[in-house]
Amino acid sequence: MRPSAIRQDLSFLMRSRRRRDPRWLVPFIVVTLVAVLTADVLLLAQAGQQEGRQGAQRYGQSARGPRPSTGQRPATTQPRPSPAQTLVAEAKAVQPVRPLAKLRKPHLFVVTRKPFTRELLEKVAAQRGVTALELADAASIMLDDKRVQTLGVDPSTFRAYTPKVTAASDPLWSNIAAGDVAVSFVLGTDGGLQLHSRVAGPAGPLRIGAYATTGFGAVDAVVSKETARSLGLPRDNALIVSAPKADSVKLRTALLKVLPKGTQVATVNPVLRPVQAKARPSAAGAYMSGQQLTVALRAAASKLGRPYVWGAEGPDTFDCSGLVQWAFAQAGVRVPRVTHQQWVAGPQVPLSQAQPGDLLFWRSDPTNPGYISHVAIYWGDGKMLHAPRTGDVVKIAPVHTRNFAGVVRVSPPVAARVR
Repeated sequence: MRPSAIRQDLSFLMRSRRRRDPRWLVPFIVVTLVAVLTADVLLLAQAGQQEGRQGAQRYGQSARGPRPSTGQRPATTQPRPSPAQTLVAEAKAVQPVRPLAKLRKPHLFVVTRKPFTRELLEKVAAQRGVTALELADAASIMLDDKRVQTLGVDPSTFRAYTPKVTAASDPLWSNIAAGDVAVSFVLGTDGGLQLHSRVAGPAGPLRIGAYATTGFGAVDAVVSKETARSLGLPRDNALIVSAPKADSVKLRTALLKVLPKGTQVATVNPVLRPVQAKARPSAAGAYMSGQQLTVALRAAASKLGRPYVWGAEGPDTFDCSGLVQWAFAQAGVRVPRVTHQQWVAGPQVPLSQAQPGDLLFWRSDPTNPGYISHVAIYWGDGKMLHAPRTGDVVKIAPVHTRNFAGVVRVSPPVAARVR
């Protein structure tokens, strides 16, 4: 069934259900079969020319300014374009990005093996507390010789799921709609992708139009639905769920019961509330043993001098969170893959009480000041072992406190529950 037909059917379905069930009068469901992306996207480009957009916000504008949403009609003195040229021009025409609507907060991110159908969307919408759904295309693609988890979105509707300042930036969404790719701050800076540069993609060069941290764990790139088609992303296999009054953990369990086998459901950042020191686990085995810590530290130290490679998980190259995951795995301890998940892998302790093997975290992402963007392993004596960034190697260095977020003492049972 075509997306437009599903949209019409679901709209009718929601209206009918609200008439039959008064519970739908307050938290009604808005289902739009469009792209999904979540919060915390910020264009770090400099302001440029407006190109016909009077009053367009300069915040987040790229160096060349927003691309025009439609082509200009040629003057009568210019040669008439050939039919082939007309077809090319029409193919490149971009629909204007619609004005910002109501802001929404994402809570769950769902990925299925096959496209969502109207029936599956109805099952999700029927769950208690769900107030809005948004579809996207999701897949892993090669970008600048890096395997990057990518989302295809509709800028007109996705923008409502981002912070207010970002959501209001028409130039940002216009450029994405016109074919730019927005990459996460970590992929852009630590991964060596320069803003406004062109990088190799599956269907040819792509322009880095923004640094955009999605908050969806390993998702590190965002394109428009149209660009996603050219890149070969599957259609409508990802869904973002907004349920502000629901328990996200319980809702995740409920969705896994009604959706097809193999569906993945992740809670959106923060994955879990950080465990505070006063609520730290107390049962036997709640923390790593001395032997486990020794094994993990020795494993990490054995990789000193190995190059940083964004997205690498070892055994010869690593990024910051990949090194942590690999080293702790050598001690038989499962920790999640990405930094903001590792941030909730145990209780927080003061830096003055840090012990070797504790994890140190930083918030250095200007696109999302609350996002955890770097992790290191505390080595002792004011030093840390970490994989810094592209062009650097795994090393031991002094601990610095600029943009420092805190210290986490890994608890294996807590870390194992992070999703």
